Amino acid sequence: MKLVKEKFTSNSADANLPLVIVNPKSASGATRENWAITVSDLRAHFGAFNVAFTKSAGDGIALAKRAVENGRKFIIACGGDGTINEVANGILLTGQDVEFGVLPSGTGGDFRRTIGMPPNIRDAAIALREGQTRRMDVGKVSFIDHEGKPASRYFLNVSSFGLSASINERVKKQNFLNWLPAGAVRGKANFAFSTLQEVLESDFLTVRVKIDEKEEKTLNTINFAVANSRFFGGGMKIAPGAKINDGLFDVINIGDIKTLKILLNAYKLYGGSHLALKEVKSTVAKRVEVSAFDTDKTIFIETDGELPGELPAVWEIVPNAMRIRTP
Repeated sequence: MKLVKEKFTSNSADANLPLVIVNPKSASGATRENWAITVSDLRAHFGAFNVAFTKSAGDGIALAKRAVENGRKFIIACGGDGTINEVANGILLTGQDVEFGVLPSGTGGDFRRTIGMPPNIRDAAIALREGQTRRMDVGKVSFIDHEGKPASRYFLNVSSFGLSASINERVKKQNFLNWLPAGAVRGKANFAFSTLQEVLESDFLTVRVKIDEKEEKTLNTINFAVANSRFFGGGMKIAPGAKINDGLFDVINIGDIKTLKILLNAYKLYGGSHLALKEVKSTVAKRVEVSAFDTDKTIFIETDGELPGELPAVWEIVPNAMRIRTP
């Protein structure tokens, strides 16, 4: 369908109105297909707003950054975790104290789970209108990008490597499930099937890890997560104790665990009871440094569901870095 712009276009000079940055490709294209309904619900239950649509990767960063520089005070990301990450990065890169909001319309929906944002557009619109403003921490990860150059990225949710990065890469490549309806059903099916495939093919990685000022250690890992929030991977509660305003990461390492045991205990990831497994270790930290034990081995990282680069990487918490509207 043709995207409706009318008076909701981002060309408006009224910086007093909230700006909604929309990824029409999110939720396997369902955001585009349902946009007319979304506009109606948002206008009725939230109020007046402007809108800008992303066209390609990185647009969310550019649009948010330009909006802040033009005086916008409230910016809302409409899409999945990748869209949320881009818009948040655009705001954070300006160094300005701009309020941020989330209108869920993506595949995974992990960050909105942590902040308690309803998945339904109508209820989320009401929460954005009547919710409270809170301060939240953000993570910053420095790594090597795909061109071999040093790079950095802010994240709100979880940054990790191992099985999670492989699953995200496979999810983005899956296309044989396109016969399923666009949106959450197809997204969950993609995550589930990709997870099964990766688990069956997985092997542990060996890395060097330094937590805060402690001594560097060598460890084996199936999946290593640096969590600012609780969920990743389409609803897995990887860090059940994580808080977005405690000034700390929750660091979770799933060690060398056999394939059968992963399959038998996969359900525990969704309830957060996996921390009881002997192969799973957790701690809290403000800074985490990781490099591959074998320097010739490429280990990709994922950040809020995206795959920006590879190890070595340094994760640092940035306390109280952003204002966010929550229910």
